[in-house]
Amino acid sequence: MALLETRQLFKTYTEVGAPIQVLRGVDFSIGRGDMVGIVGESGSGKSTLLYVLGTLEQPTAGEVIYEGRPVLGPASAYRNDAALSAFRNKTIGFVFQFHGLIPEFDTLENAMMPALIAGVRRSVAAEKATQTLVELGLGERLNHKPGELSGGEQQRVAFARALVMEPALILADEPTGNLDAATGEKLWDLMFGINEKWGTTFVVVTHNERLADRLPRLYRLKEGVLEDVA
Repeated sequence: MALLETRQLFKTYTEVGAPIQVLRGVDFSIGRGDMVGIVGESGSGKSTLLYVLGTLEQPTAGEVIYEGRPVLGPASAYRNDAALSAFRNKTIGFVFQFHGLIPEFDTLENAMMPALIAGVRRSVAAEKATQTLVELGLGERLNHKPGELSGGEQQRVAFARALVMEPALILADEPTGNLDAATGEKLWDLMFGINEKWGTTFVVVTHNERLADRLPRLYRLKEGVLEDVA
């Protein structure tokens, strides 16, 4: 059974009264432990697709199915935003181009946030976040604020935050787009290491095709259609 799949996914926006079709019947599936890249020109809808996969946006038509259970679409198992948010927080981790860390919180507090939102006891959340941060090489940065960290360290905290609930799936939107080439390479190595050690599934949207070529499965989004590249 696929971990995540889409069936005839469409997404249309209205701009100045005119419809703009961003996704046109996207069908694909992702298995547990897959590492998948999505490339395409700026404005092609890559981020939109990722947000729909992550249930952050609703499709205009079609379905998103997680482990055989519809989560978006007419047959969705989640009939209200609260239930869908709880599913998302437990099941999917997100990493974006800009880390989105809370500047007033230290490394540990930032990494704990998804667990606290899920109602996990603070002591347990702190233990889980500490373990994850240590795994990512940030054991000596637990009490540092984001402004005291390098760009690469900040993004590793973002990865720790995404991983703290032990999600099966990480959706990463240009995760190294704001970093220099050398730091970006290290973050890609980190993703491969997480995938290998924990079996975490990754879907990575990127404009860097050289790095994307490292992924075993690669798709290109062009004019709303997802094409299999490799």
